[in-house]
Amino acid sequence: MDTTRGRHPHTGSAGAANPPGDDAELFWEKHHSTRRIWGERANPLLVETAEPLAPGAALDLGCGAGGDTVWLARHGWQVTAVDISSTAVDGVRTHARDLGVGGRVTAEQHDLARSFPAGEFDLVSAQYLQTPFPLPRGRVLRAAARALRPGGLLLIVDHGSTAPWSWNRDPDTHYPTPGEVAADLGLDPGQWPVVRAEMPRRQAVGPAGETATVTDNVLLIQRTAA
Repeated sequence: MDTTRGRHPHTGSAGAANPPGDDAELFWEKHHSTRRIWGERANPLLVETAEPLAPGAALDLGCGAGGDTVWLARHGWQVTAVDISSTAVDGVRTHARDLGVGGRVTAEQHDLARSFPAGEFDLVSAQYLQTPFPLPRGRVLRAAARALRPGGLLLIVDHGSTAPWSWNRDPDTHYPTPGEVAADLGLDPGQWPVVRAEMPRRQAVGPAGETATVTDNVLLIQRTAA
């Protein structure tokens, strides 16, 4: 996930070499076992997208520290938060309960390469779902699009540039554009039209407090019919 927020579940920079060890669940379990702060910040593009919407049912794919999950729950959404790490799932569930929004959060452990949460949603958020471990990302995102209710939105935000703190600093790394991501999904544009495809830049803060200008690749898709 976005290293600017310390949120890494099931993700990393595009094209990164595998971190030590090849078991994704074990890797993220170790990562989250040292976490002391949960749900501290929401991704700005999630907030920008969800703020004008009427609250409904949301799915947070790769919830990590739970910043997006908690923000949505505190703004009236019923949120299904999923992560490959049971430690992350337990931490988000406990933090939501401590904040008084536990009744709006269902936290589930899923390795998205093997299972996908049940339900229908008004908003599905996939923030930085670019993993250094094997993941059929196109299949996962197509499942997310099909899980939308009519009128629902799928928000995909990817890394579009290399930050100083990125795992992979290969200057030749190709970050798929929003248009390339949409083409790879192969969704019927009559049923799932693209409503936003942009590459905005922003100031980001790294895990050690360093700052840099980064690019986000943003794709927003809406389901128009069942």
